[in-house]
Amino acid sequence: MIFRQLVEPLSNTYTYLLGCEDTRQALLIDPVLPAWERDLGVVRELGLKLAYTVETHVHADHITSGLRLKRETGSRIAVAALEGLACADVAIEDGQPLVMGAVTLEPRHTPGHTAAHMAYVAGDKVFTGDALLIDGCGRTDFQNGDARALYRSVHERLFTLPDDQLVYPGHDYHDRRVSTIAQERTRNPRLGGGRTPEEFLAIMRELRLPYPKFIDYAVPGNAACGECPPLLPPQWQEYCEAMKVSPQG
Repeated sequence: MIFRQLVEPLSNTYTYLLGCEDTRQALLIDPVLPAWERDLGVVRELGLKLAYTVETHVHADHITSGLRLKRETGSRIAVAALEGLACADVAIEDGQPLVMGAVTLEPRHTPGHTAAHMAYVAGDKVFTGDALLIDGCGRTDFQNGDARALYRSVHERLFTLPDDQLVYPGHDYHDRRVSTIAQERTRNPRLGGGRTPEEFLAIMRELRLPYPKFIDYAVPGNAACGECPPLLPPQWQEYCEAMKVSPQG
């Protein structure tokens, strides 16, 4: 499997490129709108053709480039069936693999950050979106979030993976790229180390995080698979404009 980890610096989002060496097809997990040209450039440099864009969830901090990439390449947009998005081409169901040549994504429904959140297992890797971060997890106080559900998702659907399964999160704010299930099960300060559900609920209650700054534009934009909302205020224009720098990660 061809693999690249890419980073979009504005929202600190990781986008993952997976490619099949046999069919030369590729997919992108959680692509971000300002980075669409960068991401497509990497796909083409590797001699691949983009077949799918795959979302872990409807994001609140950035807008997906799924629709833009579909218009440019004919790629198909894959989103959890539970989201009910009319713009999606592929409705992903828990446990029903998405197969692209020799590459297989196993979707795991991991609600808690959002109700329809999906993680994806591919070989020795698991792409955890915002359900499980390195030494953390996504917040649970909006978009039908549920801290108790997130605890169950992580413990029953992610921590049951092999110790050496590589954890690739949706974000990291300290320049960390990868972890393992063993490390997160042992050391994650919110969910690991034998934390009880009640301890986790108390931790999440005490976070007292501010209202997400871009959520009112990101959620409707992502519900349309990547439409930049009309009348976007000037201070948010960079969330839709092309990146001025092109870090590949």
